[in-house]
Amino acid sequence: MGLATGAFMLSAVVLRPIVGGLLDRLGRRPFIVCGLILFALAMYMYNWIGGIIALLGLRILHGMSWAFSTTAMITATTDMIPNARRGEGMGWFSLSTTLAMAIGPLYGLWVVENLSYHFMFLFAVALTVVAILLTLGAKMPFQPQRETRRIELFEKSVFPVTVTVFFLFIAYGGISAFISLFADSIGVSAAVFFLAYAATLALTRPLAGKLSDRHGESFVIVPSLIIAIVALIVLSVSSGMMGVIVSAVLYGIGFGSAQPALQAATIRLARPDRKGVANASLLTATDLGIGLGAILLGEVSQYLNYRVLFMVSAVSVFICFLLFMIFVKRLLKDSAADSPKNNYYPSVVSKYEEK
Repeated sequence: MGLATGAFMLSAVVLRPIVGGLLDRLGRRPFIVCGLILFALAMYMYNWIGGIIALLGLRILHGMSWAFSTTAMITATTDMIPNARRGEGMGWFSLSTTLAMAIGPLYGLWVVENLSYHFMFLFAVALTVVAILLTLGAKMPFQPQRETRRIELFEKSVFPVTVTVFFLFIAYGGISAFISLFADSIGVSAAVFFLAYAATLALTRPLAGKLSDRHGESFVIVPSLIIAIVALIVLSVSSGMMGVIVSAVLYGIGFGSAQPALQAATIRLARPDRKGVANASLLTATDLGIGLGAILLGEVSQYLNYRVLFMVSAVSVFICFLLFMIFVKRLLKDSAADSPKNNYYPSVVSKYEEK
């Protein structure tokens, strides 16, 4: 399970920097459409897989499609959101993706139990086709790079944020890959965790986004990371349904509020004409965290147990908290000083326009 998750995410890691650089040159729509077509093809091909080697190969192909489509989607979204409502907009966008990831496992399990894996993959193909059709009708403003030098693969200005996000998503990799197995080991349905988590996200993310716009990203991120640490500790000591529910609610508040605020912080610190590569840098850290988290924490669960796995995840979020407090918070404070009207780096925008 760890290898399957890791192969998917690590293949996306390899491609994201290249896709991010090309987005700033060629636009967003071609990569969204091509990525979704490849995504649908990969979902259909799961019906023909009969061994672990073939499965890992398909997971790599699937990860490539994920890199193309999601990097372009999040960049197109940041182009559409007004600067003064960046936190709120990213909150709604993140709610849509994370809520889908919370509801998706429940829906998939229901289809498998009542129909078959074959129908589950066909439904996934149908959903991807719907996504393609919706994309074709969306308006996507695009500000191309004026320089024609080599393609940049990484945005240095957001490096502190990407390292912080990496440690946050190591824990998320452990949650996404092993919560079902852990819940089963203590006699609790994993659906309980996903439902409580999804409901909490729906209630808190829009509010957290507005607070981020009004008071700054640090106002939301600092308490959210502390809550996420507590959630993982609670999960590690849980032995029944109540502990799982409390952990899911706390994790929904903590992780659910911190993640979009960190995305908004990334866009705040990046140059206007480097949004594609900045988003790619952030998503690379995300995928690397999930992929390595699933693999490394899988080893922890094999040689120790799930409770230790979630304690290690809590330590990873604590490292994320320390990095944010030491490096990222200061950068955000400096950028806020340069933009008293919350216009997100107006000095950089004006310099770029003059150039």
